[in-house]
Amino acid sequence: MKRDIHPQYVETQVSCTCGASFTTRSTLDSGAIRADVCSECHPFYTGKQKILDTGGRVARFEARFGKAAGSASK
Repeated sequence: MKRDIHPQYVETQVSCTCGASFTTRSTLDSGAIRADVCSECHPFYTGKQKILDTGGRVARFEARFGKAAGSASK
């Protein structure tokens, strides 16, 4: 491997908008990362996740025209 071409791998402080912070390592020179969400406040990790079933095209069609529209006798 070539010498002196790789960035420095330094300790970095990650701080979230919720106030949580933790230390990791990164090649970022500033040593600080600001995150919008983290495992402390993300709904998937906190268990407060809402499942939204928006439905697909078939469900919208059936809601609009009813299920019998596709099974009409010929």
